[in-house]
Amino acid sequence: MYKAYKYRIYPTDEQKVSLAKAFGCCRWYWNLALDLCQKTYIETGKGLSRGYIQSLLPKLKKEYPWLTDAYSQSLQVVALNLSTAYKKFFEKRALSPRFKSKHGRQSLSYPANVKLEGDYIKIPGKIGLIYCRRHRELEGTIKTVTLSKNPDCKYYASVLVDDGKDAISPSVEGKAIGIDVGLTHFAITSDGSKYDNPRHFAKHQNNLKRKQKKLSRKQKGSQNRIKAKQKVAKVHSKIARCREDFLHKLSRKIVNENQVIAVENLNVKGMVKNPKLAKAISDVGWGMFTTMLKYKAEWEGKTYIEVDRFFASSKTCHVCLNRVDSLALEIRQWECQNCGTHHDRDLNAAQNIKNEALRILSLGTSDTAWGGNVRQPGKISVLLDAVPIESGSPILAPRQGGVVHDGKSRGNIQIMVKVGS
Repeated sequence: MYKAYKYRIYPTDEQKVSLAKAFGCCRWYWNLALDLCQKTYIETGKGLSRGYIQSLLPKLKKEYPWLTDAYSQSLQVVALNLSTAYKKFFEKRALSPRFKSKHGRQSLSYPANVKLEGDYIKIPGKIGLIYCRRHRELEGTIKTVTLSKNPDCKYYASVLVDDGKDAISPSVEGKAIGIDVGLTHFAITSDGSKYDNPRHFAKHQNNLKRKQKKLSRKQKGSQNRIKAKQKVAKVHSKIARCREDFLHKLSRKIVNENQVIAVENLNVKGMVKNPKLAKAISDVGWGMFTTMLKYKAEWEGKTYIEVDRFFASSKTCHVCLNRVDSLALEIRQWECQNCGTHHDRDLNAAQNIKNEALRILSLGTSDTAWGGNVRQPGKISVLLDAVPIESGSPILAPRQGGVVHDGKSRGNIQIMVKVGS
């Protein structure tokens, strides 16, 4: 199984200069190859293979001697990444590859000859030993190391390893939970728990506003503008790190306490088109949360399932399954006209998501009456199997045996649903 560990690194001033040159070489080669691919397609209607792009390197190094500032295999990985980007585009899983800029995040990869020596990471070529803050030990064989520089001038190393273990087969024996996400409360679970939305962007919005004002007043091209831009980037980085910390802790708690985790497959890209809710939806991080739930559940051999986005979880009574015609967003409480049950909108939705997931599992299929799975399937590279390790040591909870259940009872009857193969 492939996993990725992300560490903070602290290069010296000389190493920063060497890294900047290497970043520039890889970026230039990417832009050259992308431009060549686009021109070839316009002229012939065909693309260029990865082998052809890599075969251009010897001639380019003679014409541009400064390309040797980057490690040779790092330049070859650029061709691999461009080929992968085009495959994603033709499979309609991503947009068309774009040209890279020297402004913003920079990165390059080393597919071999990288070693960890104590508190240092040894990078081949002209970089050498870089101090690395290893907050946890690696488990497995190093495959690829990607060095990156964020706009806030912090450097990181993402180490892809193969731990030599087979993926754990998912099990459905244990407690099941349904999760409904929202804006007032970030997550509402079927067992009645509600987790407030931290609103990280709102907390730092005034500070960001002040620094953006100062940036707008600086003269373009000046050193003061560069410094002001870095201060704005640090605020954005602070917001992103706070969001990730919250999502990691909550997803770890949910995965540890449950065996079957059901969520709703939301169309976040379409939802952010609402101008009144776009900022709040972008800040909350629903997509990142579901991604964390998925890969953590896979690590532990637990079942992660997504209910179709067209399933009427909020408008359906989970007691009698009566469905109302319409339910405005501002209505948070409603009463079923059929059975008279008073519902909390979010709790009812979480219950319905859990029940629908159990129904799907009991049928042994992911097909639903609301259109099936709308996600695009498939992976195209082992590098895509890498998933980030969350900060801190995970505390694993013991698995609960038996059949899938919701941990509650009505009277003296325990609610249980037997799941087929």
